[in-house]
Amino acid sequence: MTIAASFEIEYLQYLKPDGTLAAPLPAAFSDPAKLVPLFKRMLFVRTFDSKAIALQRTGKLGTYAASLGHEATHVGIGASMAPEDVFAPSYREYGAQFMRGVRPREVLLYWGGDERGNDFEGPRNDYPWCVPISTQCLMAAGAALAFKLRKEPRVAVACCGDGGSSKTDFYAAVNSGGAFSLPLVLCVINNGWAISVPRKAQTGAQTLAQKGLAGGLHCLQVDGNDLIAVMEAMRLANERARKGDGASVIEFMTYRLHDHTTADDARRYRGEDEVTDAWTREPFLRLRKFLTERKVWSEQEETAWIEQCGKDIDIEINAYLETPVQPVEAMFDYLYADMPADVRAQREMALSLEKRA
Repeated sequence: MTIAASFEIEYLQYLKPDGTLAAPLPAAFSDPAKLVPLFKRMLFVRTFDSKAIALQRTGKLGTYAASLGHEATHVGIGASMAPEDVFAPSYREYGAQFMRGVRPREVLLYWGGDERGNDFEGPRNDYPWCVPISTQCLMAAGAALAFKLRKEPRVAVACCGDGGSSKTDFYAAVNSGGAFSLPLVLCVINNGWAISVPRKAQTGAQTLAQKGLAGGLHCLQVDGNDLIAVMEAMRLANERARKGDGASVIEFMTYRLHDHTTADDARRYRGEDEVTDAWTREPFLRLRKFLTERKVWSEQEETAWIEQCGKDIDIEINAYLETPVQPVEAMFDYLYADMPADVRAQREMALSLEKRA
């Protein structure tokens, strides 16, 4: 038999886990000092994450999805996007959202059960958090189609997890991206686990990036703990999309260092040795070493910055805690223009119970 077609998936990495270079730096980061603001944002996200978990543990926040270990991937995705682009997140890409103008108090409002947290004051065109797995990929594909029809040089970016790449919604977005040559970037954040299901049990594919090949998309696997590689991969994909060269699937290899959410206990399904090993590859250690060895960052600067992050996040926490709770009827009043009788009955019951309490 002859070969009808052949493919390969490239892997992108610039910064090894020990902080040494795996390849020459892209021109954009030939000056290491340009990485410092992004490193500071990663520290901000990690500080926010720990404080949000503390709020949940003390009963001041609902279930929360931690982003520990994802900071380089998330910050890099957000930093690579233009303000006029559209972002369709899942439910833990806080670093990307902070880079796009979402405020920490809005994240806390959402996880505190207040949907007003989804009404971002910053990126007004971005989609809200999406808990149904991978449906946001189709939303991004629809936005990308609109950009193409309007001849607007904008890109739609969606994130899903490794488990999310097995959903039909993801595959439909891949097919649309290829069939219509859309300005779309699908980011598969492979953190090793879809709640308790390991990557090896989810698919027979050698990589998750290659899933985009079926739709004719450009596909790439990236070290998601390497901020430089994340930024460069996104730059290339966004540039390709804006030029009309079609959609991309990028698989970011990282690891979930925390439980899936605060309602989960990952010790029940993964070994301690695996997590310990993952800590040796996490995004902060390598970038901190790289920056300090080039004398653009220091321990003193880091201590001062973390202290400042704590103060800034405390302001956001207080703003969240001081936000007046919506009245119980709010969950009914904004669903329908003409409220059905059964919903109206539920509203009246809720009001009566509220008054009785």
